Amino acid sequence: MLERGVSRQDVFHVLLSGEQIEDYPEDTPFPSALFLGWTGREPLHVVVALDSMTGQAYIITTYRPDLDHFEGDFKTRKPR
Repeated sequence: MLERGVSRQDVFHVLLSGEQIEDYPEDTPFPSALFLGWTGREPLHVVVALDSMTGQAYIITTYRPDLDHFEGDFKTRKPR
C-alpha cells in the first residue's frame, strides 16, 4: 500500500465512501470484495476481506486501476 504511494487515509476514504464493484464470497479464509473510490481525480481500487465473527477487516491490496485492464468507468473489467 505505502509502496504504491497509497495512504491509509486514501484507503479509509474508499472503504467509507466508495462503491463495492465485485464480490468474492468464496475467498478464504474470509470473503472479500473489491471497492472503487476516488482520491482527487484518480480512481483507486481496494480489496478488503471481512471476518464476520470478529468484525475485523483486512486490506488485501490497493492499486490504481488502468485502462489496459478496465473500461473507462474503472468498474468493468476488459475481456482478456
